[in-house]
Amino acid sequence: MPRTPNEFAVHIMMEGGHREEVRFPTIQEFQKWYSGELVPKATSNDFINVPIKNIQGEYMVVRPSSVLALRVEPIFSGSVDRF
Repeated sequence: MPRTPNEFAVHIMMEGGHREEVRFPTIQEFQKWYSGELVPKATSNDFINVPIKNIQGEYMVVRPSSVLALRVEPIFSGSVDRF
């Protein structure tokens, strides 16, 4: 039986070498944000919201035109977390 990820880390690479990591609880939540927010405004210089999981009162906005790449990484948590 294949393992199921507990969440997905999305690494956002932006112009100027900046990198950010945000997490989504499911791949479907990421796909919803990606296809509903990022793709339709890909060439825009207007800010869009990036959901940040588990951080109260903090948010991130990016200019879609400055996003160069995304890396989606499944995160598997076991009975012993490794850091």
